[in-house]
Amino acid sequence: MQLTVHLGEQSYPIEIERGILEKASKYIARIFPKGKIMVVSDDSVFALYGEKLLQGLRENYECFQTIIPHGEPSKSFQTLPGIYSSMLEAKMSRSDLVIALGGGVVGDLTGFAAATYMRGVPYVQIPTSLLAQVDSSVGGKTAVDLSEGKNLVGAFYHPKLVLIDPDVLDTLPERYLIDGMGEVIKYGCIKDRQLFHTIRKAEGFEGLKPYMAEIISRCVDIKRQVVEQDQFDVGERMLLNFGHTLAHAIEQYYHYERESHGEAVAIGMYQITKLSEERGMTKQGCAEQIRDTLKQYGLPTECGIEMKELLAAVKHDKKNLNHCLNLVLLKEIGESFVYPTEAEFFHEAGVI
Repeated sequence: MQLTVHLGEQSYPIEIERGILEKASKYIARIFPKGKIMVVSDDSVFALYGEKLLQGLRENYECFQTIIPHGEPSKSFQTLPGIYSSMLEAKMSRSDLVIALGGGVVGDLTGFAAATYMRGVPYVQIPTSLLAQVDSSVGGKTAVDLSEGKNLVGAFYHPKLVLIDPDVLDTLPERYLIDGMGEVIKYGCIKDRQLFHTIRKAEGFEGLKPYMAEIISRCVDIKRQVVEQDQFDVGERMLLNFGHTLAHAIEQYYHYERESHGEAVAIGMYQITKLSEERGMTKQGCAEQIRDTLKQYGLPTECGIEMKELLAAVKHDKKNLNHCLNLVLLKEIGESFVYPTEAEFFHEAGVI
């Protein structure tokens, strides 16, 4: 399946196909006829797919590689100099190409390196985790984390191409599938009631697996439409951050060492919906449906932290515009809205 993100001169194709990784060079040739390629990956992903990708690329390109440690701590300024140095050693120019092969950390970090190396070098996303396939590889958000919060330094910089191979999910450890399902369920909550009920009806990964390519395509298509309407995250695109205000605060609280991103998003979605239901802003029963669906896929709904402990991180949230905290809430499953408020919204939350 092919989708296109229509952004004028920055438009790019998204190819979703089982086994596409083995044919990656054919698709890359369409957008990059000749030159050098730097593949950036992490040690876990490269061991599985690095040589398979490079084998095809080496037939037409001079190839190099940079391998970083896996995990969220790598998404930092401390990792960037090593990537820049590798690109300089390879004598990469602005007419060459960078490929991000990995999950969300590799994609975000590589995208930021590509955006800033010589003020911008083209890059391609080949996401290998479910979370990256349905969410972070599309839309042009690149970033690194600071100690004060997640993704606080970054740039909007779109790839030239996204290649999504659902087959790579077969080698993912179960926790990474669980992690990705946090974002998949999010899409159903904010934009597609039918998608939510399909996920709910499957009752777990085994029931959902035959439909995974279609599920990925639907999530990507929702994101594509939202990005086309709001490229720079100041309006409609904020809806994609459902659950993220609390999620980023939880991740920061535990120094990115306990809940994964998808797990934190799951907690955030349930807890924010429970609060908005209590205020009469969300249709009754939505929080319970979200909680039950999250549990079907092994996702948590609470983290045992006092809300007041998280408020400092919440106030750093990037969705704060015009001195307001912009929360994403549900009217009901499949329909969401942005609610400008203050941190006081959470003051009665207690332990979440």
